[in-house]
Amino acid sequence: MLAFPMISEAQQVRVLSEGLDFIGDIGSTHRKTVILQNESDQPKTYFLKNLSGNLGSSQQMKICIGDQCYDAKRDLAKIKLSLNPGEILTDLYLDLDMGIAETRGSFDLVFVNENNLREAFVVEAQYNVSNPNKKVNDFDYESISLSDVYPNPSNRVAQFDYKIKKQGAHAKIVINSFIGNPIAEYVLDPERPSLSINVSDFNPGIYFYTLFVDNKNIVTKKLQVKK
Repeated sequence: MLAFPMISEAQQVRVLSEGLDFIGDIGSTHRKTVILQNESDQPKTYFLKNLSGNLGSSQQMKICIGDQCYDAKRDLAKIKLSLNPGEILTDLYLDLDMGIAETRGSFDLVFVNENNLREAFVVEAQYNVSNPNKKVNDFDYESISLSDVYPNPSNRVAQFDYKIKKQGAHAKIVINSFIGNPIAEYVLDPERPSLSINVSDFNPGIYFYTLFVDNKNIVTKKLQVKK
């Protein structure tokens, strides 16, 4: 008989996402995009084997592949990713409901090749949940003060109140669909105190709006549109 040495499997899928940090208030929901690349010359299919870490009992996380979402705690066996050779996957999202308690921690998602259990990759993330009652202004940043969107849900007009405090700062609101597709972008005029958005032409559903200041992602929150 011939004996062959055990060789550790090289990682075939690379996690390209950086800064999977969920930062927000009690009761808020935040979305992060996970970008993966199959660096091999073979098609690969992975399933979610394990969710490890210290997510709180009131925190809920959904893993969305395109517009199909799964409960991360209950639907492990249903969550599968298929990547063609060289493919970069950009429609994998993590939605985290921050829960009801001020806390911080981290978690890992361990994906395993369904045809080779020694081949795996890990998505790492952190979270920091704040209590808004301990803040003077939830959206009071160095360069800008921004209100939450209101009314929310909205069926006609959604509004933000703001004040740009740093001269020359470039601020904008970007709205994306539930699956991450860009919907609209609005530059905040430093000479005006508010931004009104006509959402009557939006399809009913959940959207995410992000504040950018000088091209830096400051905060992302949820907007619900109803008819």
